[in-house]
Order: sequence, then structure tokens, then C-alpha cells
Amino acid sequence: MSTAARKKSIIWDYLTTVDHKKIAILYLIAGGIFFIMGGIEALIIRIQLAVPNNDFVNAGLYNEMLTMHGTTMIFLAATPLLFALMNAIVPIQIGARDVAFPFLNALGFWLFFFGGLFLNCSWFLGGAPDAGWTSYASLSLESPGHGIDFYVLGLQVSGFGTLISGINFIVTIITMRAPGMTYMRMPLFTWATFVASALILFAFPPLTAGLLLLMMDRLFGGNFFNAALGGNTIIYEHLFWIFGHPEVYLLILPSFGIFSEIISTFSKKRLFGYSSMVFAIVLIGFLGFMVWAHHMFTVGMGPVANAIFAVATMAIAVPTGIKIFNWLFTMWGGSIRVTTPMLYAIGFIPSFVIGGVTGVMQAVAPADYQYHDSYFIVAHFHYVIVGGVVLALLGGTHYWWPKMFGKMLSEKLGKLTFVLFFTGFHLTFFIQHFLGLMGMPRRVFTFLPGQGLETGNLISTIGAFLMAAGVIVLLINIVITTIKGEKAEADAWGLGRTLEWAVSSPAPEYNFAQIPLVRGLDAYWLEKMEGKKGLTPAEPLGDIHMPNPSFLPFVISLGLFIASFGFMYHNDYSWGLPVGILGLVITFGSMCLRSIIDDHGYHIHKDEVIEAEKKGVKA
Repeated sequence: MSTAARKKSIIWDYLTTVDHKKIAILYLIAGGIFFIMGGIEALIIRIQLAVPNNDFVNAGLYNEMLTMHGTTMIFLAATPLLFALMNAIVPIQIGARDVAFPFLNALGFWLFFFGGLFLNCSWFLGGAPDAGWTSYASLSLESPGHGIDFYVLGLQVSGFGTLISGINFIVTIITMRAPGMTYMRMPLFTWATFVASALILFAFPPLTAGLLLLMMDRLFGGNFFNAALGGNTIIYEHLFWIFGHPEVYLLILPSFGIFSEIISTFSKKRLFGYSSMVFAIVLIGFLGFMVWAHHMFTVGMGPVANAIFAVATMAIAVPTGIKIFNWLFTMWGGSIRVTTPMLYAIGFIPSFVIGGVTGVMQAVAPADYQYHDSYFIVAHFHYVIVGGVVLALLGGTHYWWPKMFGKMLSEKLGKLTFVLFFTGFHLTFFIQHFLGLMGMPRRVFTFLPGQGLETGNLISTIGAFLMAAGVIVLLINIVITTIKGEKAEADAWGLGRTLEWAVSSPAPEYNFAQIPLVRGLDAYWLEKMEGKKGLTPAEPLGDIHMPNPSFLPFVISLGLFIASFGFMYHNDYSWGLPVGILGLVITFGSMCLRSIIDDHGYHIHKDEVIEAEKKGVKA
């Protein structure tokens, strides 16, 4: 079928797409909306804590805001925004036409989206979850209403989508690399995606198990965590943190990959110590599963267990340190071009080092007894997540925006965003180290005057509004760029080293007219240094096979969304169980339909490809 015969409305196009680049845009939009929601919740938290004895919100609503802020930012903003960049860039970086399973790629997005939508329905249906983003069983089982049920069911649906996406990236990177793209020629962002996807594969099942047991306790009369009936709430903590600590590396490793690409590109140098950077990523991923109980030093595991996890936590700082020095050595002697993405990379290094150093401080179990559940922990966590992941997301978005949308974001507005956000970030969270050391507990909704905490909290709140101003400038930048931004070249920054900069901006539907032959690390840079305008092809030009779009991923996910409502209300209303069963019928019926449809995809004819390549636009 020719491309001309497949024109349809843009909404239907995105509802049914299985193209990794369009799915990346869906992740970017949905993750961006959730990021703004999480930011608004954070501002409400900071307004409440701006002055002592504030009554801006009551204690119950504050707990809901706190819980939803953490849950939204980790599960519904940071992870999907990273998935947006992974989807947009990784297949092109390895010389592939799409991911290994395009249908599952779409299914992963829609499961994430409907899980996040279900979770946020709680605001309008009786109250949001209120037991903290970790939702410890001891608090969750006592929480009235259905807030925690929205958390449990929403995260299970969303988590299935994340797990599917992780498996998809692993298979894609193993099986779909272009000829010559050996493992040790893969760009660092692809390596980071590969290891992070392996973390998803092993970390999400424990979370799913913990949430399933919590769901059984709350909705179906189970007693897994009910201490009065022989249950054990500490088991939930273990299940959560066996997921929770690898989750931090699941977020930070792709961020390391993003900064590796940015620093190498704008230093105009090959990344220093490429092999050691790869092994450091793999080692961080491996050690990430051996440190989870450092979150539980105060639960009474005993000195032997505490000591083992303390040593493992200190050890993980070593490969991280290797990466820091390699980035510095890459910049050393380089011809640095200070663009907006490079500003984020330069700002990231000291910010993340502060987060790492305070992490090693907490690895000392006796000291952790003092830091634990104070604002020192809040400061440390945000220095890692905001100083690492969010700066990477902002830097990566500016860096790859022309590749995703074909237009360059304004550098002036980009640098203003950086100054506002970076200044606000340090104002907000640096002072919180000292608030914690002065004794301010985390998760409190107010504090008394005369404790010496007023100035620090006011400074922190001012910083939060500066960060919000930075995000607003970014949104203005996006709007202006969309309306009248300058058209981006294929090699948008003029310094591209990896394969994504060899294809037009945005990339055509099929990515590559001919799959390239990779002849070394920094494959595109090698070709440019030899005076070639394009890539060396590994195949003759011919018809290109593409997968058909499908509405079934949307329907499968919608079925689980409906089923979640039914099972959540099955104890309250007679319609609950039938609705739950109806949702499962929709989901499994769609899966059966998918299994019997004989879908062979379609072909883009060679003549269309030639014509499109001449025009430099999408086929």
C-alpha cells in the first residue's frame, strides 16, 4: 500500500500509530503534562511550608499532595519522559528502522497513559492516595476511602506498560543493530538504555508483586501485611525497595547516557575512556540490586545486614566517580561550544556530585539513624533526581528537539530557562540539607515558629517558584518554536557524531532509506572526517517493509482501565464485579483478535523512497 493511500486525521494517526518516533512524541506530551501536574503539587507543598503554622492546605490534603507529587514525578513524569527520548533516538542510533515489536511499543505507552489517568481520577472520586509515594503497608492498610486503591491499581497497569517497553528495548538493541554496530561501538545513550531496560526487567516484578499483595489485602480480604493477623509490613518494604533502588538507576543511567552524548558533541571530542564508561554503566546496574536495604537501616535488621548494605552502597560510588572524571577529561582540552544542552551538562556535574556525596554519608548506618526521615534525605533525593534526571531531561530535550520536530528551540530562551531552573533548584534544595540537620522532619505539613526553620523554608519556597518560572519559559520557547522556529538541518548542531544526525530532521517514517554500514565508534563522525556526505550503505536500495498501525493497543489498555474501576468498587456497588469482568473481556478479547489477525504490514515503494530522500521530507 502506498503512503498516499494511508492519509488520515492526526488524532486517529496518533491513536493507532506504532511508529517509534510518534510514540516518542506521545510519551513527551503525556509525560510533560504529568510533569507540570507534579510541579503544581510541589508548589502547593512549598507554599504550605513557606511560613510557620500556615493553613494554606489542611493536613489531609497536604498528605495527598505529597503522595501524588512523588508518585507522579517518579512513575508518570521522569520515566516516560526518558522513554520519549529512548523511543525517538535509540532505534536510529543503532541503525534500525523501528523497535523490535512496534505493536508492543504502542501498547506500552497506552498502558502507562491509562494507568496514570486512573491514578489521577482519584482527585475527583473521593480523594487521592495519602500514604507517601512509597505507600508503606502499615499506612496504606489504615487509609480510608479508595485513594490507596487508585495508587495500587493505577501503578500496576502503568507498570505493565513500563515492563513491556523495557523488554522491547532489550530485544531491539540485541537483534536490530546495523551491520558493523558491535556492542562496543554503540553510543553511550544506547548502552544506558540497554542496561536501564535490564533493570526494568528485574526490578518491576517485585513492585508488581508487592502491589498485588497490597491489593489483595485492601480489596479481597487478604492478610499478607496485617500484623494483627500474622502478616508482616516489613516484607512490603523489602519488595518496594528491591524495586525502588534500581528505579533510581533506571532513571539516572539514561541521564548519564544523555550527558555523555551532549558532552562529547559540544567538546568536539570522542568520549574519554569509552570502554570504562560502558563497564561503569554495567557495574552500576549490577550493584544497583545489592543496596536496596540502605533505605531500611532503621527498621532493625541488625548490624550484619546493615554493614553489608553499607559497604555495597559505598562501592557503587566508584563506577559513578569513574564517569564523572571521564566527562571532565572529555571536556579537558576540548573545543567547548557553550550551547543550552552543554550548560545543563556542565551544571549537572557539581549538582550530581553533591547528591552522590550526601548518599555516601547516608551509607554509614549509624549516621543514617540521624539523617533518616529528616529534610536531609529530601535534599539528597532531589539532588540526585532533579540534579541528575531532570537536568538531563531538559538538556536532552533541547539537544534532540530538532531531530524529533525538525525545528531548533531558541538558544536565548533556552539559556534563560537554564539560569532560572538551575538557580531555583539549588535555592530550593541546598538549604534543605541544613533544615534536616537542624531537626526538621520530612512529610510534616507545618512547623512551629521559633525553631530556626523559618528562613530556610522561605528560601526553599522562593527557589521552587524560580524553577516554575524556568519551566514556563521553556513552554513559551516550545510554542514560539512550533509557530515560527527555524528549520533544522539533518545535522542540526553541525557537530553530530552518531547515526541519528545523518538522517533528515525529523527522521523519515522508515528512518534509513538504506540500512547503514557502521565502521567504528562515532559512526557518522567517521564518515564526515572522510569527506562523505552520507553514510556507507549496507544494502541496496529497495522497497521498505513497515508495520501497519493498530487501534488494538488503545483498546487493550482501555479494557484494563475499565476493569480497574470495576474491581475497586466491587465491595461497594453491585455493578462493580460485572464492570470488572467486562473490562477484562475487552482486554483479552482484543488480545485474541490480535492473535488471529493476519497482519503483514505494508511496503513503501523504492520510487517513493527516492523521491522522499530528494525532498528531504517524510515519505
